[in-house]
Amino acid sequence: MIANRKMTISIHDDPPILICADLQTEYLTEGRSHVISDAEAITSRCLELMTVWRSNLWPVMHLKRIAQAAWFNPASNLTDWIAELKPRPGELAFEHPLPSAYSSSRFAEYMANMRDIRCVLCGFSLDETILSTVVDGFHRSHRYQVVSDAVACRRPGVGEAASYKLAVVKVIGNYARVQASTDLIGASGKIAV
Repeated sequence: MIANRKMTISIHDDPPILICADLQTEYLTEGRSHVISDAEAITSRCLELMTVWRSNLWPVMHLKRIAQAAWFNPASNLTDWIAELKPRPGELAFEHPLPSAYSSSRFAEYMANMRDIRCVLCGFSLDETILSTVVDGFHRSHRYQVVSDAVACRRPGVGEAASYKLAVVKVIGNYARVQASTDLIGASGKIAV
């Protein structure tokens, strides 16, 4: 478990921002087309990462997809945060209408005003929010890192979910560093960013 590890960063480095993407009940609700089959394992890993970041008082940011499409009704409670993963007071939260978080003018402005920012991404919507945000960030010279065992995508229309996720992660690897949580947080307790 990574939650019990104490991590240190050089005094000259700013800690990376943990960005939690689309941790909404839509992805846990059985019978929905966006349900994620390994959601329990992913939410557990995201909670562990949040615990590490929060215990070190490092910045945590949350993204919430609020689309206008019929399949993602913003009036529904399906867009609510997963209870144990919702933002705490003092943590930034951004709503974005399109897949990329940069479709939120507040998020884009925030990121544009940050210097030497490093972001670690976890959460749902790997094939939409995470992929498009990483690509948009890459073109803005923002550094992203995706935690491969703390991300998931909805069930694909065809093929096996694991191979689909692997293909998406490979594409993301062209724009961001991809690491497992055990590699991100080494045995020494230092974070590798």
